[in-house]
Amino acid sequence: MKSTLALLVCAALVSGCANDQEDIQKWMNEQAAGMRGAVKPLPEIKIFPVVEYSSVDEMEPFNATRIEPTKPDKPRLNDPRLDPDRQREPLEAYSLESLRMVGILGKGKEIHALIQADSALYEVRIGNFMGRDYGKVIAISEDALELQELIEDTNEGWTQRNRSLQLHERQEAGK
Repeated sequence: MKSTLALLVCAALVSGCANDQEDIQKWMNEQAAGMRGAVKPLPEIKIFPVVEYSSVDEMEPFNATRIEPTKPDKPRLNDPRLDPDRQREPLEAYSLESLRMVGILGKGKEIHALIQADSALYEVRIGNFMGRDYGKVIAISEDALELQELIEDTNEGWTQRNRSLQLHERQEAGK
């Protein structure tokens, strides 16, 4: 009896699904009637004219040397490499920022500056070199030392730059 009842329930379910399947098919046909596939046409291909590069006298546009800076033919007069025999002075081993002017000395009419590098003191006069950029001392006053440096520019030449080193006054502990 139980098996007969189970068989009747299964038959009812299958017949119910058959009716639903027809409804689904009807609905899909209705929806498909209003739809149309539309593919836009491809854009027209433009044909560009062929242009030949026939200029022999001009530089090629894709040559890498076109973007390289030009090198000077001769060294400039202020080029520090012109005097390779000049012996480097001790203060040329330090950057200018690490040097401090701590005092001045008067010897006759000349004024000499006292420069501290690390823990050592050096006496400097006009014409001495100091700093890593070929800095030449051009003037010494009571409160500053003036330098003329030579720095390499982008065209492998040399540019002159004036800098100064101010007198560094020691601050007392009571202040």
